[in-house]
Amino acid sequence: MHTRIQIVSIAFAALVFVAVFELVRRRRLGERYALVWMAAALALLVLAVWKGLLTSVSKAVGIYYPPNAFFVIAFGFLLLLLLHFSAAVSRLSDQTRVLAQRVALLEERRRLAEQASNGRMMRDDDDDHALVADHSEGRVRDRLEP
Repeated sequence: MHTRIQIVSIAFAALVFVAVFELVRRRRLGERYALVWMAAALALLVLAVWKGLLTSVSKAVGIYYPPNAFFVIAFGFLLLLLLHFSAAVSRLSDQTRVLAQRVALLEERRRLAEQASNGRMMRDDDDDHALVADHSEGRVRDRLEP
């Protein structure tokens, strides 16, 4: 691998490493995800510094020019990270939906309990008979209903 290409590869890997470190320092990236990114950056840095390893990996994969193997490996890491994050986003989306449903149920229970405590004997202007909250079915019913 030519020296200029090796320097660019090292700079790229070091830039990823520094960017991840800075994002963690500013608390914009969680430690869980930072470890994945730092491992990827470290692997790319090792491949960029160690010429022999990159050459043997490129020959094993069938890539003629070792610097191309470096960027193919970097692209592969990015695809794996995207897959990991897509799975995390899907899981979080499902959890958000479940939490929104639970919040809606809790708000409805609170509203019914509030109605029961404030309006246990609410009077209807038209009929003059009492309304009570029915906790077993979660609705308000006429007191005179059987």
